[in-house]
Amino acid sequence: MMLFKSLAVASLALLAKQASAAFGITTSTSSYVIDAGSANPLKFTVSRTNCDITSINYYGSELQYQSTGSHIGSGLGSATVTATQTDDFIKVTCETSTLTHYYVVHSGDSTIHMATYTTAEPTVGELRYIARLNADLLPNEEPFGDVSTIADGTVIEGEDVFLVDGETRSKFYSSERFIDDKIHCVSGSAHRVCMILNQYETSAGGPFHRDINTNNVGSYTGLYWYMNSGHVQTETYRQGLHGPYSMTFSRSGTPSSNIDTSFFADLNIKGYVATSGRGYVKGTASGADSNFKWVVHWYNADAQYWTYASSSGAFTSPAMKPGTYTMVYYQGEYVVGTSSVVVKAGSTTSQNISGSVKTGTTVFKIGEWDGTPTGFLNADKQLRMHPSDTRMSSWSPATYTVGTSADSSFPMAIFKSMNSPVTIKFTATSSQTGAATLRIGTTLSFAGGRPQAVINKYSGAIPAAPTNLNSRGVTRGAYRGFGEVYDVSIPAGTIVAGSNTITISVASGSSGETFLNPNFIFDCVELFQ
Repeated sequence: MMLFKSLAVASLALLAKQASAAFGITTSTSSYVIDAGSANPLKFTVSRTNCDITSINYYGSELQYQSTGSHIGSGLGSATVTATQTDDFIKVTCETSTLTHYYVVHSGDSTIHMATYTTAEPTVGELRYIARLNADLLPNEEPFGDVSTIADGTVIEGEDVFLVDGETRSKFYSSERFIDDKIHCVSGSAHRVCMILNQYETSAGGPFHRDINTNNVGSYTGLYWYMNSGHVQTETYRQGLHGPYSMTFSRSGTPSSNIDTSFFADLNIKGYVATSGRGYVKGTASGADSNFKWVVHWYNADAQYWTYASSSGAFTSPAMKPGTYTMVYYQGEYVVGTSSVVVKAGSTTSQNISGSVKTGTTVFKIGEWDGTPTGFLNADKQLRMHPSDTRMSSWSPATYTVGTSADSSFPMAIFKSMNSPVTIKFTATSSQTGAATLRIGTTLSFAGGRPQAVINKYSGAIPAAPTNLNSRGVTRGAYRGFGEVYDVSIPAGTIVAGSNTITISVASGSSGETFLNPNFIFDCVELFQ
């Protein structure tokens, strides 16, 4: 019996040694083949010419799409590619004049860790990593399903929104808010590949920005990490180290998104700042509406961070690079307070923040000041489908009666040639006939769309055009831009005791294609004195 146990232990040790021995680099004139030495075998091939991954063999199956590689942007074109190995790590380094991309493998892991360092926005187009994977083996997209599967679809807008089996689909509909986007995956019956994101510190857009995550186009399934793009971009692009981010392979089950990449500190990665070189901000947020989640956000020209506050308002930031930051406090996604804070390496700065929504004595309010169109008509569908989708409720001009109509009948967006104006009817008392303010909160505009209000016979001034983001919005599942708020000053005597009518229409230039004409998305409408 003891002999059998000894032989079994020896056999297991030999198998472990053999698995470990597989860890390594095979070099040819054209490529590096990286063997991760993992229990479920992972080998991938990196072109020495342009940094493309041209093969991903996992557990005996080829997962890489064979017609096009996996790469930064649409491919670097050319790069200086080198590979080094230690006992525990393999690092592939791809260098251009303004960009350095890294592939890192830890011995025995079925994961390709990556990071991308930039000194300028690359000329290869959008700064993204796209893994183009075998759609036959990895047809499914997670967590939102087939909303971005466009195989056999018919283009209905911009060569990126499609009609498939009577439903609108787009790669944009796979997006998730950065603050909630920890992991997204593609899968099949025997394989799952997930992109795990530690942080977005060098990306742009803040905690509520969203971008493309997955896209099954039929010939391949795309798995993305977007660092910078022109998709409803509200900030200047940041440069420096983007990542680490990790592409992990498994046979079943979704891996934990809590992945440790602190070993990057020992790998001579450009721009990497270890935890020891970072600091924290700790404090309490107060004053906002407790019916909403509270978010605290820090940003400067080089980095951005965020966290949810606890139910008591307590918060601790992620580990932050040293510097001076603008600190923002949100009620939902609506800014209620700002301040400035200095972060120092190796220390924690204590700083509280407070804020609230300030108006006056409310006559009526439609929606909530949360920075989103949540609760309005079609807002529950807009993230994952086009406004033309037959599953949407009609975009016809609406009449909302205060005290009778539900907020769910108030349109989340108005389009110049579709459902403008929206009409609001309300009853005022004699004490409410004095001067007042109509505050119209918006979250995003397109083609100069902004609200013009008429209160009974009084026409409010046409506001100046909002900043042009030069990007489609509501039609590609986006709702968040700069969040413009417009105040209409109403002279005393305009509102009368009894019945009153307000119309809100889209003020802008000429109309365009049905849903690609001037429009804006509502956050909240409030009349107060």
